Amino acid sequence: MPRAWVALCFGAAIGASACEGTLDAGRDTPHGLLPVDERNPVILDNDWWRDNWVGEYAALLANTGGPPLAGIIASTSSYWPVASDNAAGWTRLVTAARASGLKNIPDVTLSDGLPLVRPADGQIDSTAGNQSAGGRLIVERSRQLSLPWRPVVVLACAPLTSVADAYLQDPTVVDRVVVVAALGAYAAPNGIMNGPNGDLDPWADWIVAQRFRYVQVSAYYEQLGDVTPADLPSLPQNALGAWMAEKQPEIFEIAQASDQIAVLSVALPTFAVAVQRASPDTSAAFDSMQGPPLRPDVAGNVWIVTQIAAPLAKSRLWQMLLAPRTYGP
Repeated sequence: MPRAWVALCFGAAIGASACEGTLDAGRDTPHGLLPVDERNPVILDNDWWRDNWVGEYAALLANTGGPPLAGIIASTSSYWPVASDNAAGWTRLVTAARASGLKNIPDVTLSDGLPLVRPADGQIDSTAGNQSAGGRLIVERSRQLSLPWRPVVVLACAPLTSVADAYLQDPTVVDRVVVVAALGAYAAPNGIMNGPNGDLDPWADWIVAQRFRYVQVSAYYEQLGDVTPADLPSLPQNALGAWMAEKQPEIFEIAQASDQIAVLSVALPTFAVAVQRASPDTSAAFDSMQGPPLRPDVAGNVWIVTQIAAPLAKSRLWQMLLAPRTYGP
């Protein structure tokens, strides 16, 4: 089988029909409002592991027809600065998922890269990169798995440092990757690359917004409802269920912590309800607290998700958790 078809068929989440016959443009039209969907392999990049359910959603979706999980990067941030602690937590999730029968769950890549520094000349290509492990993983996996009509998605739920560093390592990565970030705010008609996450490495924001196809999910929901104390007895009686029961009391109350909006926007065609096309305003002055303004542009390289169908999150989560086929034979 040619390498391109191996890449296309990567992961249990891609149906067999995707590997038969010849693909055409009509058949590969995105399923929702975004340029990517549940057929695109994803790399999850995050720092802390205990404040939301993004890892659990990504692992479960990879086993129930959602995006294949091609990598997990444990990054750092000013909030969670110890990469080894972050990686240890993500590895515990991976261990629980595998012990429960979930397939194609990759090992964790520890990536300890400091925020990027804007160079004196203000030129992106003059930036000193980190040569980070996370950036290398994005470059390598995108070379292995991307196809012209099906790029790899980086789910950026941390500062955009690793994604920007991937560009600094290999500028051609932008042809193979779409970035989907749980990040920032939206105040019509403009998007703002600020907190959460966008305020932690503003120069990386400038790089990503200008160089990549970039999706910013700036619509959040009250994630405490996904798994409530009353739901705990209903969790599956396996290692993943035990892991989630232990984690549930520490899920953050603040809606902006719900990083799973990134993977849900890719995996569920109707989760992203409203999308604003935009481009970065490169005429704006650099701000050390946030990335460039995102101005409306129908032909821009940016998609801002401004509204989501929040009830789909919990319904899909529990559908996956309770289906015996999720955990394989």
